[in-house]
Amino acid sequence: MRDPKRVAILISGRGSNMRALVEQGSGYEVALVASNKPEAAGLEWARTRGLQTWALESKGLGKEEFDRRLGAALHEHRVGTIALAGFMRILSPWFVNEWRGRIVNIHPSLLPKYRGLDTHARAIESGDQVSGCSVHIVTEELDAGGLLGQSEVPIETGDTPATLEQRVLAAEHRLYPKVLSEFVKR
Repeated sequence: MRDPKRVAILISGRGSNMRALVEQGSGYEVALVASNKPEAAGLEWARTRGLQTWALESKGLGKEEFDRRLGAALHEHRVGTIALAGFMRILSPWFVNEWRGRIVNIHPSLLPKYRGLDTHARAIESGDQVSGCSVHIVTEELDAGGLLGQSEVPIETGDTPATLEQRVLAAEHRLYPKVLSEFVKR
């Protein structure tokens, strides 16, 4: 049985949600920060804080081949829970099955609305009064797993996708550490 309190955070870029999980989280240990982009800025931040890191360029590798290599690194670090934090790669069915019920993701919309990309523009274009973010269990279907928590962010007059994104990201940084802390206690 894997210890759910040993968390791996998967990133592809700057890792702002990873930073929030590291700095604000409680009740879990970040056992590994992993990325499909060896040049991801978040990896350097993690290293400077003494966190273990792993990276492998995913471009040119088959989806399952990359995921099996990632899975081996997760097992090597005795990870029990995976938190996707700006990991811009769809996981293979093999990986999701291998880690079923132990992968969580933060998404910048109030799911089930606006799965996938361009969530802020879609919310504004639809005339929504509110947007927000959701933490959910990862399943084979994109952004469709069970909800663990949500935070609403009002859409203000004159908002652009960029201004809304900034406010939703701040809400993500508050919500994700709280939800992950609760999740690993289950």
